[in-house]
Amino acid sequence: MFDLDRWIEMFQTLKKNKLRTILSGFTIAFAILLFTLLFGIGNGLKHTFEKQFAGDAQNSVYIRSGRTTKPYKGLQSGRKIQFKNDDTKFINEKFEDDIQFFSPNIERYNVQAVYKGEQNRYTVRGVYPDYQPLESAEVIDGRFLSVLDIQKRAKVIAVGRLVEKDLFGELSAIGKNINLDGISYKVVGVFSDPGGDNDERYIYTPFTTAQGMYRDNDELDRFGLTYNPKLSVDQALAFTRTLTKMLKEKHNIDPRDQGALRVQNYAEGAKGVQQFMMVLNVIILFIGIGTLIAGIIGISNIMVYIVKERTKELGIRKAIGATPKSIIGMIMLESIFVTAIAGYSGLMIGVFTLKAIGDKLETFFIINPSVETYVVVGATIVLVIAGTIAGYIPAKRAARIKPIVALNDE
Repeated sequence: MFDLDRWIEMFQTLKKNKLRTILSGFTIAFAILLFTLLFGIGNGLKHTFEKQFAGDAQNSVYIRSGRTTKPYKGLQSGRKIQFKNDDTKFINEKFEDDIQFFSPNIERYNVQAVYKGEQNRYTVRGVYPDYQPLESAEVIDGRFLSVLDIQKRAKVIAVGRLVEKDLFGELSAIGKNINLDGISYKVVGVFSDPGGDNDERYIYTPFTTAQGMYRDNDELDRFGLTYNPKLSVDQALAFTRTLTKMLKEKHNIDPRDQGALRVQNYAEGAKGVQQFMMVLNVIILFIGIGTLIAGIIGISNIMVYIVKERTKELGIRKAIGATPKSIIGMIMLESIFVTAIAGYSGLMIGVFTLKAIGDKLETFFIINPSVETYVVVGATIVLVIAGTIAGYIPAKRAARIKPIVALNDE
């Protein structure tokens, strides 16, 4: 039940002992502040790694051809490996159960794009409709490429958000015709890409259209695919090794040749990031717990000192009729109140500090340092409980002291 007199008495006691109150509050606030900053910076590092992998699906694999670096089966080194349409059929037949999305790819760099008086140069990619989830691209207007576009070899394109902005300003690009190196293409869609500005300055056209325009035969540049998301990281890496091995056999490449085929599996990066983040989380948790323990010890020491300092006062209270229960309740109320207010203050200072310096930390590869509210609130509750226990133990001991002993205490 709310006791106004007890609260008034508590505030009078705190006001009378300002230095003691400030010191105990500072210990708690500083512990929560450090805890908030540590977890905020740790989350900032997590966001940095997440952004690095945001431009592509996490289960994506890209296969590019290169030149052989070793002679093999009578063939000399330096031979250029050229992918063709039969490689597309080969991969899909051999790995049908392991592949989720698949797209061969043709790239045309530095293509002159013109719309009325505006012009710029972009990379044009010939892809399948499956390429959209590969790049994690999100259609924000119109549509992406379709199977019908592939079949008809349609002269249509989906452009990145910044391509639309460069050529059309505030106008919509949908339905307009863009001239690409002298050939007119109709814009059917506009997409955004979490990979950033560079990925939003690409132009996608049907693979068959690009192959007919930019290749004399059935050649292509690379493959992009996503593996079955049910595969574990180790299974995904094994799938990639098997795929690479079979492509090397098909193209007569030495199994030890690392330059002829370049395979980029995001599972490798994801595994490394997972391991790094696990270590980082353990370090942050260890430091955070250490910070809280230091705060708890600080609170305990201060509460012991406070009760010891007030021994004579407590003796007087007992002499005039105060019960042990009321003395314990008075000290615990002060302890809980100071801990809660100081903990919340440390939390707010930490949150505002992270917001204030967040943009500046990007220089150190720390993006959007923030902390989940439940984590810091949980830490504050731990300190409040610690403050309660820290106040209760010495208060209970003091409540047992006989008034005559307490009054004679020096």
